[in-house]
Amino acid sequence: MPVRLPAWLRWSAAPADASPLQRRNFINVQIDGVGVGLASASAPFIPVFLAHLGATNLQVGLLTVMPAVAGLLLSLAIGHFLQRQRNVVPWYGRARFLAILAYAATGLVTLVVPPAWAVNVTLLIWAAVTVPQIMTNVGFSVVMNNVAGPEGRYELMSRRWSVLGLTASLAVLLAGQVLEWLPFPLNFQVTFMGFSVGGLVSLIFSSRLELPPNLPLAPPAPARPLADRLRAARDLLAAHPAFLTFTGKRFVFLSGIALAAPIFPLYYVRAAQASDAAISLISTAGSVTLLIGYRFWTRLSQRRGSRLVLLCTTAGLALYPAFTAATQQVELLIALAALAGVFQAGLDLVFFDELMKTVPPEQTALFAALAQSLQNLSAVAAPLVGTLLADHVGLGGALLASAGLRLLAFGLFLRARPAA
Repeated sequence: MPVRLPAWLRWSAAPADASPLQRRNFINVQIDGVGVGLASASAPFIPVFLAHLGATNLQVGLLTVMPAVAGLLLSLAIGHFLQRQRNVVPWYGRARFLAILAYAATGLVTLVVPPAWAVNVTLLIWAAVTVPQIMTNVGFSVVMNNVAGPEGRYELMSRRWSVLGLTASLAVLLAGQVLEWLPFPLNFQVTFMGFSVGGLVSLIFSSRLELPPNLPLAPPAPARPLADRLRAARDLLAAHPAFLTFTGKRFVFLSGIALAAPIFPLYYVRAAQASDAAISLISTAGSVTLLIGYRFWTRLSQRRGSRLVLLCTTAGLALYPAFTAATQQVELLIALAALAGVFQAGLDLVFFDELMKTVPPEQTALFAALAQSLQNLSAVAAPLVGTLLADHVGLGGALLASAGLRLLAFGLFLRARPAA
């Protein structure tokens, strides 16, 4: 007798009632996710690569901070630019491809530059791709929101991120073995350059997306003095208080995540003394459980609403760095990463959905850019704070600070009144 899976574990390429255009878009979005997942398998090993090259805590923090600084400065300008494009898809696909090329360029570093320059050259590469990264981040919100529509965001993103997570988890596991088998720096060269082929997959299939016709565009803005433009921006934001409220709380929580971003890999390498293969298992554990999490939280949201998802996921991820700081056993770190992956899946879905609820349809790119600017602000300051804390209170203390900031954000979400 065949075993029937629970409803939240069943998978399909698109919802049963999807139109032919929606079905094509759903499939292309998921194959694009395969390419991104393949390329992003290298991401957990960039700070590990820098650590092996002798980078300081501050230099590892700069890996996150430098792109964020550029995003803080440029997100609004790019948002204004995308807001006036009839078709954002080509800009999104090409920008994604250029951003992924940074992994291949990183793989070439130890082949073409002297060892003494390797850390700084790697940081320069990731600084150079900030513009395509920003365009990708802003364009992602616009493209995915228009592909899914208000009622389909959980369904589309659950499928995309499930496929992306499965691809990334398998690729990370393979990357860990390559890093273990081959000598340094050949192991990192093969990993970074090999997985960057995902950029081509992403470019091909993201270019095939077709947005619904007659999408609203912002009216052309007349040339005005800077003071007038700033007042207009202030009035626009004041007219959407839900956006300000949600992004403010989201900013606090994302600051807690960004604070720990450079600390986790350093904790694994220096405190837990984990091998490259063990680090790959930690990353793989978190990626694999994303697959379960996306389906679970999608179904829970359909039954119980998004507020419960928001509170559960922010609470769960608030405790994760604290529990990590309490152990140096690799087996426990793998288990904690697996559990965190379940909560991270729900956070990804609910943050995207809740943000899009507060954004006016005719100003999606601009408001997405504003939200991205706030996220970049946290990404600029928090990792530097984290590395400075690590120098004074240790890596474990920095993780506890991250947990405290996340718990503060959870309290803000908890106090908010549920939508009527």
